[in-house]
Amino acid sequence: MAEAKSLTPAEIQQVLDYIARSANADRDRCLFLMSVLAGLRVSELAGLTVGDIRNADGSIKAEVYLAAHRVKHAHARTVFLNSRLQAELADYTAKRTWFDHTQPLFSIHHSPRRAFSVNTLTQHFFWLYKRAGIKASSHSGRKTFLTSLASQGV
Repeated sequence: MAEAKSLTPAEIQQVLDYIARSANADRDRCLFLMSVLAGLRVSELAGLTVGDIRNADGSIKAEVYLAAHRVKHAHARTVFLNSRLQAELADYTAKRTWFDHTQPLFSIHHSPRRAFSVNTLTQHFFWLYKRAGIKASSHSGRKTFLTSLASQGV
């Protein structure tokens, strides 16, 4: 399998520009930014619920705890959400109707209570990048995040 590509700032903007014109722009923008700004894997994105990112008062959490059974290699971890990502999530969640805290954060367009499968979300990223004119994979957002950290000496 080929190694995932790290996206340049221009490519990130190109994808965001494409997303802005798409039917599910709010959802797709948050999906993409959660990948690029928090380094979440597709399987982790597919499994996120409203309760994972929102406090009881509706505010957005500063960190998301992912239990061992929800992550690759069964190593539990905490994902930190920077202020930009918190603002994006606040905007996204304010525009939707939430039934309960167990509802998928990112649902398929025709059913608000049905989450993406990992395979479907992987394909969604493939087509998102392809239609934006970028040659990338579903893992490219995570690689971009990790490359950014490494270049900052983290």
